[in-house]
Amino acid sequence: MASSTSTSTPATTNPTTTSSSVMATLRSSGQSFALLFLLFLLLISTNITAAVAVNNAVLSVKYKYAGRERTLSALKAHDTKRTLRFLAGVDLPLGGSGRPDAVGLYYAKIGIGTPARDYYVQVDTGSDIMWVNCKQCKECPARSSLGFELSLYDIKQSSTGKFVPCDHEFCVAMNNGPLVGCTANMSCPYLQIYGDGSSTAGYFVKDFVLYDRVSGDLTTTSSNGSVIFGCGATQSGDLDSSGEALDGILGFGKSNSSIISQLASSGKVKKMFAHCLDGKNGGGIFAIGRVVQPKVNMTPLVPNQPHYNVNMKAVQVGRSFLNILTDVFEAGDRQGTIIDSGTTLAYLPDVVYEPLVSKIFSQQPDLKIHTLRGEYTCFEYSGSLDDGFPAVTFYFENSLSLKVYPHDYLFPSEGYWCIGWQNSGMQSRDRKNLTLLGDLVLSNKLVLYDLENQVIGWTEYNCSSSIKVQDEQSGTVHLVGFHYISSACHLNHQWTINFFLTLLLYSLVY
Repeated sequence: MASSTSTSTPATTNPTTTSSSVMATLRSSGQSFALLFLLFLLLISTNITAAVAVNNAVLSVKYKYAGRERTLSALKAHDTKRTLRFLAGVDLPLGGSGRPDAVGLYYAKIGIGTPARDYYVQVDTGSDIMWVNCKQCKECPARSSLGFELSLYDIKQSSTGKFVPCDHEFCVAMNNGPLVGCTANMSCPYLQIYGDGSSTAGYFVKDFVLYDRVSGDLTTTSSNGSVIFGCGATQSGDLDSSGEALDGILGFGKSNSSIISQLASSGKVKKMFAHCLDGKNGGGIFAIGRVVQPKVNMTPLVPNQPHYNVNMKAVQVGRSFLNILTDVFEAGDRQGTIIDSGTTLAYLPDVVYEPLVSKIFSQQPDLKIHTLRGEYTCFEYSGSLDDGFPAVTFYFENSLSLKVYPHDYLFPSEGYWCIGWQNSGMQSRDRKNLTLLGDLVLSNKLVLYDLENQVIGWTEYNCSSSIKVQDEQSGTVHLVGFHYISSACHLNHQWTINFFLTLLLYSLVY
């Protein structure tokens, strides 16, 4: 899942993609913007009393669509909300609801504060900050249809909680400079606007977040790290609706404000994490740390991009390569191909989408093509998908490839099989040149994110098995295993993090 915009405050923040234009508009409003900003500071300001090691960690994963029909309409609805809207290691158990129409794909149960309380947060590789709903939020839902009670964070109930002042280095960095009107007794505000129009606003606090540190083969011990996160006072759009509501979002994005970056900067973890989603059985693996087995080929991340972007070089359908120019993947300011575990489908520019779909259907010339709801290309077919249609292989820099089988890119809907590739040029003018590969291509693969070396990689893997993660201090290697956790059960494993993946893809919030 990927959030499309990430702005920390109403001042000049670090916006990602679509929020850039929103914030630019706000900046250009001059005095009116300054007035709004000061009013916002006044509303959330508060007296501040005191200012201010993960080893390997893992998440147990649950696939949201396990055992359920994944209709294109449900997946597309999710992507619209997502794209227009983790030293040694850490073991983060994942789970989900199994419902194909939920907003969030990955979510986690985490412990925050002293004494710790449980919060359910969406795991998002496309968002750069962590935030949870706070006591000041009057309209936040109290219960989720996913099967658990929701909580409101109250800094007064945590002996380790602290307000983050607006002159704190974190706040200054988030806003690319000092905040106008900042005084010593004001907390640092944040504003995050997502591409679907939803938003969250509040102020930053600092407190302990608890997680499972890998201590042996398939064993963990409780540990914690101090993290700055948003305390949500107001939400809008889908974020304030009931139904599949969550307590907040846990950002695993690239920026220095993400939880993986904060834990790494404090020496708690290496800036590396991995996920492996079992698209058939549900569950999977999410681990923070250096994965040493299986071995994975890597490709460099495109520099100066807000998301996990890589350089695509070629596309092969069956045994034939598409005749396309590689610069189509470098057009505009969104250079490269976005790898986003928070998005479900895969989005390709028109010059790639059209020949790719034509090549796929050329192997079944007698198919009668139907268009469902004006946008889904579908057909009736009773044979074996993998025997009747070609695999699609994407090639990237450093000879890394990603193969997508027909049973991955074809989905059932209303008695038809529909194609999961989407034409990004048909979505909106802003996304005309967008190339984004979501869960459609990432499930049943181990995906490694190595921000230490600015590379990413993947390999086909049995996500219901285990991986090996190395302890950076001792050099020992430990097994990190598969997890499958029901969203309805209430876990209390020493207040450790129990991350539940409901298959968001990722966003990567785009």
